[in-house]
Amino acid sequence: MASFIDINKSHSQDYANLVLGALLFVAPWALGYAGEEMAARMAWISGIIIFVLALAAIVRFAEWEEWLNLLVGLAVIVSPFVFGFTHVTHAVAAHYVLGALVVLSTGWELWTVRHTSSPRMM
Repeated sequence: MASFIDINKSHSQDYANLVLGALLFVAPWALGYAGEEMAARMAWISGIIIFVLALAAIVRFAEWEEWLNLLVGLAVIVSPFVFGFTHVTHAVAAHYVLGALVVLSTGWELWTVRHTSSPRMM
């Protein structure tokens, strides 16, 4: 009997992005910048998007989800400059590190999908 979530077909990168999205969401409280409105909002919104896309990829993989997650990860990296919270050092560090990890994880999964003899459903 097939389960709703087929763990054997899911890549570990999806689970990593699930955790990274959750970490980004809680970062404003954990690192003490919840009072910085723009930095916190960007972390909360991006964290939710990354988490939901990773969960969707775990449940039923689609390559577009990975590309969107890659773009969100890049947006997280540049957001301190775009939204003007470069003075909030904890927020900048969280956005750089977590955004880069999302980009690396997602890029790795995209590479794996395109260079494996039995790719996941696209």
